[in-house]
Amino acid sequence: MEPLVAIVGRPNVGKSTLFNRLGQNRLAIEEKQSGVTRDRLYLKTQWLDRSFILIDTGGIILGSGNKIEDNIRKQAEIAIEEADLILLIVDLRSGLTGMDMEVAGMLRKTNKPVTIVANKADTPDLYHQGGELYALGFGEPVLVSAAHGLNTGELLDNIVEKLPEPSSELKELEESEDVIKTAIAGRPNVGKSSLINVFLEEDRMIVTDIPGTTRDAVDSYLHMGEDKYLFIDTAGIRRKSRVSDSVEYYSVLRSFRAMEKADVVILVIDAVEMVTDQDKRIAGYAQENGKGIIIAVNKWDLIKKENKTVKEFTQKVRKELTFLQYAPVIFVSAKTKQRVFKILDLIKKVAENRKRRIATGLLNNLIREVVAINPPPSFKGKALKIYYVTQVKENPPTFLLFVNDPELLHFSYKRYLENRIREAFDFEGAPIRIITRKR
Repeated sequence: MEPLVAIVGRPNVGKSTLFNRLGQNRLAIEEKQSGVTRDRLYLKTQWLDRSFILIDTGGIILGSGNKIEDNIRKQAEIAIEEADLILLIVDLRSGLTGMDMEVAGMLRKTNKPVTIVANKADTPDLYHQGGELYALGFGEPVLVSAAHGLNTGELLDNIVEKLPEPSSELKELEESEDVIKTAIAGRPNVGKSSLINVFLEEDRMIVTDIPGTTRDAVDSYLHMGEDKYLFIDTAGIRRKSRVSDSVEYYSVLRSFRAMEKADVVILVIDAVEMVTDQDKRIAGYAQENGKGIIIAVNKWDLIKKENKTVKEFTQKVRKELTFLQYAPVIFVSAKTKQRVFKILDLIKKVAENRKRRIATGLLNNLIREVVAINPPPSFKGKALKIYYVTQVKENPPTFLLFVNDPELLHFSYKRYLENRIREAFDFEGAPIRIITRKR
């Protein structure tokens, strides 16, 4: 694996700002409100000829007794355990605090290389305050200003110098990887993080019954045999009118961005509450962006079962999400792990369907048959004529129809053509695009 560099420290010392600065990416949320970064964020970056992965963490508060703060600390500890190098961030302006000393004490027990980064060194008159940081016992501190980018090059030099030597097989491994990018999307508190925890068989995410716990989109890798998956656990998406603060607003935006970069989106629905308007909005966004879609109805263990329960619930889902008739529906329980691992098979299948290409000859034979069975309706005495069809794109599958007049293709007949293509070729879970061009 790539070397891992963990950015840790107490709250409000500028960890996320430094993470964004070093990665040249505004991935982490930056806010003066404490406790904003909750889960571990990973970002691959490069300096000179070395690449490495930065891990951003939440502010560490030891012994608080608060459920959320304890979970944040737990996630930071996991990042520290994973890391090859640790950056302990302190606020130069406020000076060394008791909380800094406690975090440093925790790091000394790891026996891992630690670099002290004195952030907010915005002006030279603050530099003399860096002397007290030698007391932490990690050698010479690096003074930076993450907000203004001062001395970040020196910090990157320091990081590269302390990184372990890269594996000779690393480059070959990267080039051979074929990862299926999957976004786990849905409303708050439907069990998105719990599902990923089952996949990874570890507490990779913070899991709690408090809605809105996952604020950042988080990437997790999973290798199962020859199959490789990248899971993006998105922040729970609420209605825009219910986004009460800037932090959650940015999280919602990031959730949609996460869906944009995914190949497959798993829409997680609460089995008790079933499909809501917000679920429809999320699903619509995924479909508009051409993503493969799987509908996972979670918390199935809470539903009282009868002989036709699955059939009835499937019909309810189909009725509410009429535009996703092609998406597979699976009923799961993250709590009992019921059918959860079957989702992996569906992800693989949907991803393959999304990049499927159909030979032009087969397509034209099919279209001739379906047009002969059900000719297109005429409009003002003029009928649509389809001369030729070819697939012009994958991800999602896109078909180009050459016709006499594109305006004659009614949406109902377009849907008919799409359904016949789906019946003839397996495109389960994959949206289909049909575009027309005048010959």
